[in-house]
Amino acid sequence: MEYKRGNYIISDDPARLDLDAVSDFLSRAYWADTRPRDVIEKSIQHSLNFGVYDGERQIGFARVVTDRAVFAYLCDVFIHEDYRGNALGKWMMECVLSHPDLQSLKRWCLLTRDAHGLYRQFGFTELNDPARWMEKLDSSK
Repeated sequence: MEYKRGNYIISDDPARLDLDAVSDFLSRAYWADTRPRDVIEKSIQHSLNFGVYDGERQIGFARVVTDRAVFAYLCDVFIHEDYRGNALGKWMMECVLSHPDLQSLKRWCLLTRDAHGLYRQFGFTELNDPARWMEKLDSSK
């Protein structure tokens, strides 16, 4: 899928991804600053990815880990600092949530420390029943 708005393009074509740009941003992101490049590449290979481009330059990214049937985990969402304030994050979320392969999903989840306002605009809420959720976290990775 490809979406266009002026000079900007959002694409799910994995061949367009600029792994250097994605790795550079994630190396500065609080949630992924210790993630090695080979892990970033492997995670991309096993996800539905969305790149945001200004012409040929990649300026944003979102990754969806999904079975494309009932569940999706939205992660690694970013818009480059130089492009914030142009509603590109909102547009990217619209594109991600409208993607044809993700229309049958019953549940989406994500983790965020500081972007609750953005995600609430798209129907995300705090956990309805947090006691039902469990996690296994390996803090050494």
